[in-house]
Amino acid sequence: MTETIVKKNPGGLSGIVAGETAIATVGLEGSGLTYRGYRIEDLAQHACFEEVAYLLLYGTLPTRGELDGFRTRIVQHRGLPDALKKVLESLPAQAHPMDVLRTGCSALGCLEPEATFDDQHQIAERLLASFPSMLLYWLRYHRDGIRIDPATEDPSIAGHFLRLLHDRQPDSVHEHAMDVSLILYAEHEFNASTFTARIATSTLSDFYSAVTGAIGSLRGPLHGGANEAAMALIERFKDPDEAEHAVMEMLTRKEKIMGFGHRVYRVSDPRSEIIQIWARRLSEQAGDLRLYSVSHRIDEVMRREKNLFTNLDFYSASAYHFLGIPTSLFTPIFVCSRIAGWAAHIIEQRADNRLIRPSADYVGPEPRSWTPAADR
Repeated sequence: MTETIVKKNPGGLSGIVAGETAIATVGLEGSGLTYRGYRIEDLAQHACFEEVAYLLLYGTLPTRGELDGFRTRIVQHRGLPDALKKVLESLPAQAHPMDVLRTGCSALGCLEPEATFDDQHQIAERLLASFPSMLLYWLRYHRDGIRIDPATEDPSIAGHFLRLLHDRQPDSVHEHAMDVSLILYAEHEFNASTFTARIATSTLSDFYSAVTGAIGSLRGPLHGGANEAAMALIERFKDPDEAEHAVMEMLTRKEKIMGFGHRVYRVSDPRSEIIQIWARRLSEQAGDLRLYSVSHRIDEVMRREKNLFTNLDFYSASAYHFLGIPTSLFTPIFVCSRIAGWAAHIIEQRADNRLIRPSADYVGPEPRSWTPAADR
């Protein structure tokens, strides 16, 4: 008789293949990333975010006509129902913006429910268009005391976001940098939030529930929240020397330095190399190299002392700072981008669905006999 050997996983499903996908590859040869077969380096250099979102949702790069139609639909979907605006106004000014997006997504699911799975691409486009509207309507209402009209005519999602945030036409370099960052964050295979979305989808739940769950997963500092933690570290130091001294002390105390290493990449994170270029470009344009210089020194220290490379979150922090984006919005921007990848995975999961239900090794007590309370 052949004995079946079950290999015990060390935890966190590390190394476990949990399914198949045609959407992205992560960590090929230790550093590669592709969306639908296209290298992230080529997409970041040549594509706009709308082209990438279309690629993820529909499987191919759009023709000029398809891209124009897609952009037109995105613009048309930016407005918010009055009932949703009231929900956003009723949320506390001190709420975490990720909680705002989570609540906004859930509320929109009540106001515009998914009638059938045939609506899924329309809902994906609706969320792609309206997440920046939700986030910045709430922010501007509580920060500035105004009710903005989020239905701008900006052809790009990057331009729409920056216009709503700053109430003016964005600088072309800033809009390009924002667009590239959205491309880099758009998709990353079976990461924690995407896997959360696929698990919810596998129960045949609705689109909004799957996305709401994904937002909750992304909120954690070990996933999307790392860019906020990286910024909190970087802005503490007045110069690179102070940063090196402090980081060395942190390493001595075995403190975790956010923004370094990756669960899948072994050699480098290709997205980090791209956003680093933009972080430097934006700092040079602003005439303020302090944050970039501090970031670069911390990067050098971590490579020298721990052989760890930066991930996308690390240099994104200073790039977003120079775009005038508050630190509390860093992770919500992740949502505004990753909805393209989440939606693609929800659609893919539904196309060949099977309930996701792993097993667990029980490590609790052996079977015990019941005793009445008086005898315990």
